[in-house]
Amino acid sequence: MPRARTFTAASLGAVVVLTAAACAPQPQTTAPATSAATAPAGCATSPSLYKQGQLTVATDSPAYSPWFDNNDPADGKGFESAVAYAVAGKLGFSQNQVKWVVEPFDNSYAPGAKSFDFDVNEISSTPERAKAVDFSTSYYTANQAVLVLSKSKYAGATTLAALKDAKIGVQVATTSYQAVIDEIKPGQQPSVFNTTNDEVNALQNGQIDALVTDLPTVFYLAGSELQGGKILGQFGYAGGTPEQFGLLLGKGSGLTSCVNQALAALKADGTLDKITSQWLSASANAPELKP
Repeated sequence: MPRARTFTAASLGAVVVLTAAACAPQPQTTAPATSAATAPAGCATSPSLYKQGQLTVATDSPAYSPWFDNNDPADGKGFESAVAYAVAGKLGFSQNQVKWVVEPFDNSYAPGAKSFDFDVNEISSTPERAKAVDFSTSYYTANQAVLVLSKSKYAGATTLAALKDAKIGVQVATTSYQAVIDEIKPGQQPSVFNTTNDEVNALQNGQIDALVTDLPTVFYLAGSELQGGKILGQFGYAGGTPEQFGLLLGKGSGLTSCVNQALAALKADGTLDKITSQWLSASANAPELKP
């Protein structure tokens, strides 16, 4: 579920299957292998570990796809499960040394001691949250994404240019408005709505042909808020303030630099790109929309 927006409690409890299983990851038997690399010195035996001999990783329950699979973070399937195991590997832990624990999302960034080494839970790293906890460098920067109705005449669009004549909706005070102007270059000004619910209603009622917002929110809307929705695809936008996810650690954790080194190695050897492509593009049916 997206972590930068607020939804009703009722909507959080109902996650339905998206048309054509757009949010259902494809089968994978084990966590993805990462290339060999030397773990940061001393990280696997750091006195900062919550429990020696294991890496304790937290996330919320239920854990939704495409970030996790079947509410089972330990199976190595889904984007964030794969990232966690890849980081663990770089730190020098085997897959069976990773112990998963449940940590409610809102509790994760509260001040105080933590019962985990890091939390991976689509947590946006913000200056306010960083006052109480540590964040790693970003392991995911959210692209913009396009959501349409599966019956829409734009449902088959594969490029941004194909949306030039579409009526597009965005939420007020988000990066999406300028992203639409700069990247899609529509023939008419985007419609601006006060809330995400207003956007969804406008799409269902035919007031707009498509809505554009960050990809995590599109995953959520397609899976639980919109009947007959289709994720058309995603596109990058360098302007505005992107939403970035970081691994969350206790404030002043001795493992923060270790985790940052592990993420840097995963970026350098291409592993993080491969995981992103597998779980947030191919498996989640969110292809890149070229100009």
